[in-house]
Amino acid sequence: MQKLRIVFAGTPGVAVPSLERLAASGHDLVGAVTRQPAPLGRKRVLTPSPVAQAAARLDVPVIEANRLDADVTARIAGLAPDLGVIVAYGGLVREPLLSTPVHGWINLHFSLLPAWRGAAPVQRSLIAGDAVAGASVFRLVAELDAGDVYAELRHELQGDETAGELLDRLAGSGAELLSGVVDAIAGGSARAVPQQGEPSFAPKLTIDDARLDWSRGATEIRDRFRGVTPEPGAWTTIEEQRVKVLDLVPAGDGAPSLAPGELVVSARRVLVGTGSTPLELRRVQPAGRPAMDAGDWWRGSGRSSAAAR
Repeated sequence: MQKLRIVFAGTPGVAVPSLERLAASGHDLVGAVTRQPAPLGRKRVLTPSPVAQAAARLDVPVIEANRLDADVTARIAGLAPDLGVIVAYGGLVREPLLSTPVHGWINLHFSLLPAWRGAAPVQRSLIAGDAVAGASVFRLVAELDAGDVYAELRHELQGDETAGELLDRLAGSGAELLSGVVDAIAGGSARAVPQQGEPSFAPKLTIDDARLDWSRGATEIRDRFRGVTPEPGAWTTIEEQRVKVLDLVPAGDGAPSLAPGELVVSARRVLVGTGSTPLELRRVQPAGRPAMDAGDWWRGSGRSSAAAR
């Protein structure tokens, strides 16, 4: 098997397992491209990306750039890569960079392509109520997430995973899938097949996507909650104040009948009505306050009833 010179591009924590797996392989990881430090926390401290931090720990040279422009292309070309690998970098790879590595670029994408091409595949899949999720390794081409697929894995959903939890699982299993494709390319046995079926698209989530509409059915609301947790974070307004919803579960049998958005305490639980059956608020974060148990929040409010919108 040929020993490949690999350049990696990725930014968030879900890309780190793939970086670590490639660093531990028999190939040469010659560089890691990641987005520039971003301001984090209340003090807005400039912080290197998770990939930048992992690459430094692994002694992999880092290129920090928010755009893969001519300068970055020249720096990558100077590394003489045989293969480019990208996992959630957060930017587009265009020519001539697309053709710079000898074997081009491959991408680990967290969906079963052609489903959910774009920036938020796991989140959009959960919001849509999909029963199956997965990951695909495909050849990068100019069109968004449209290249031929080398390998994929399927993950049956249990119906309670949040986007953060599912991404963590797929990041680990996807790293192994990616590593196998890299070895197949190195050994000359890799075969990619065209994507089959009608594509769907997964644009980046906005804060408006995360607002819960209590007139919808309980299952649809729960699916949206799962898809926007932890980011951008589900929210609603209660008595004109924004409240972040951190834990939301079915109320189960015996819950009272409630109008959509109606909030009450029943058997020490904070329940909210929907377009079908009630849901239970377990943990919330009112604006400007820390996260707290929903029951503590309710008791502290002094309300006997309220409405969420």
